[in-house]
Amino acid sequence: MIYLRLFTAFLQIGLFSFGGGYAAVPLIQNLIVEKNQWLEMSQFADLITIAEMTPGPIAVNSATFVGQQLAGLPGAIVSTLGCILPSFIIVLILSYFYMKYRSLKTMQGILTGLRPAIVAMIASAALSLLLLALFNSSLGDIHLSDFRVIECGLFVISLFLIRKFKVGPIPIIFGSGIIGTILYLITGLPIAK
Repeated sequence: MIYLRLFTAFLQIGLFSFGGGYAAVPLIQNLIVEKNQWLEMSQFADLITIAEMTPGPIAVNSATFVGQQLAGLPGAIVSTLGCILPSFIIVLILSYFYMKYRSLKTMQGILTGLRPAIVAMIASAALSLLLLALFNSSLGDIHLSDFRVIECGLFVISLFLIRKFKVGPIPIIFGSGIIGTILYLITGLPIAK
């Protein structure tokens, strides 16, 4: 039954995606694209783009989108509930224990110890998204012949504008979209394979 599969998949994402945001992307990719094969890799890239552009956490937006695509409104509701239920329960439990034991050094040590793992998960997600943008593939399937010059140029220019002139992300996103579309129309290159 698709509803149960959606609920359990997004329950796992909600349960194991510590760090939220980009830290959840590799887990979402594994469960949605590789394990259950509900989306192709190019559709997954679109999913992450849409989830990032809409308000709210990436995991919740992804759950809603995938649930809607596979099983309509009930699928979106079931997927979203599966995604947020673990966080809701965990936050209730942790808030109780944190308020009770917040002054202990062990608690501070645990929180400090989690930081490197979260940074590594975010770096992994960033690398996956960069490879997807520049080569339209994952880490194990990179071919230099698939290198996307336009995306690389837009990335370098965007990074320069953000670092040098402190341009905000919204103008960068819209500007990259407009310039990329114009360049693809002029060059006649295929946008995705």
